[in-house]
Amino acid sequence: MRFSSFIPLGLSALALAAPTPTIKKNGIFARQNGTGSTNSSGSPIGYASENGGTTGGAGGSAVSVSTLAELQAAVKGDEAAVITIASSIKGSGDNVKIGSNKSILGKDSSVVLENFTLTVKGAKNVIIRNLAIQKVVGGDAIAVQKSTNVWLDHLDVSSDRDHDKDYYDGLIDLTHAADFVTVSNSKIHDHWKASLVGHSDSNSAEDTGHLRVTYHNNHWENINSRGPSLRFGTGHFFNNYYNAVSDGINARLGAQVLVENNVWVDSKKPLYSVDNDAGAVASGNDFGGAGNTAPAGTLKSVPYKYDLIEASAVKAAVVGTAGNTLTF
Repeated sequence: MRFSSFIPLGLSALALAAPTPTIKKNGIFARQNGTGSTNSSGSPIGYASENGGTTGGAGGSAVSVSTLAELQAAVKGDEAAVITIASSIKGSGDNVKIGSNKSILGKDSSVVLENFTLTVKGAKNVIIRNLAIQKVVGGDAIAVQKSTNVWLDHLDVSSDRDHDKDYYDGLIDLTHAADFVTVSNSKIHDHWKASLVGHSDSNSAEDTGHLRVTYHNNHWENINSRGPSLRFGTGHFFNNYYNAVSDGINARLGAQVLVENNVWVDSKKPLYSVDNDAGAVASGNDFGGAGNTAPAGTLKSVPYKYDLIEASAVKAAVVGTAGNTLTF
């Protein structure tokens, strides 16, 4: 484990494309420059910005790690720390448990984590950014449980669809009353059951009033289902691009979702529900010839500011930008 005396403060410059159309939302205009709601300043958009905000390890020690053992040691406890993963790490079904007040960053696009789970359980104020995580057997790629204020950003999470649908677990699962979570600018691909919000039909007592989640500017590709599946909670989905995702957003068991300016290509069920007590408010979406079969919902606004781009500009803004495309 290598300790340094500085904390990474920013990102390398990203190439800017021509401006794309914006939509005024909550009194502000976007500055998109072709990147949608990508936020390079180090602060989230969405529910992770609520409840006091999500700052991760800001102000804490800076640590660089290169092995699984170093990573496991660095993320323990609740002291603030910014942990930069400097090289790829391969595990064997391990579970890395992350404490509160942590930022876990991949130094660049070369960093790939394979076959171990990043778990945020019983923690608060955690940021995970700029990592590729693949082929985790025996657990989720990222699991968030009983935790608040978690920002998952610029990730590339995947497995394959060569195995049985239950060979791998989820890619990003938010369960057991996880709350104030944003999943943004990530590529979620090549998987059977991608993302679960609320793990069980029988867990309403714990989950109701929690599971407030935002998914924006994500690139979903070659997914069978759970894009995501949401029970009991409140979900906001905007400017996501779905390609070859059979079952997209599934509102279940009282869940309410606001779905704005997303694009689906080659999808059977972009937005749907199997429960009459769930509902969706949808606007500005391109369902790609399929449709919205969810009951009408009640979630017409959210408590934070955010920027929308037109559905026609989503593909150009998201594809190639989503994923572990940053440098720290």
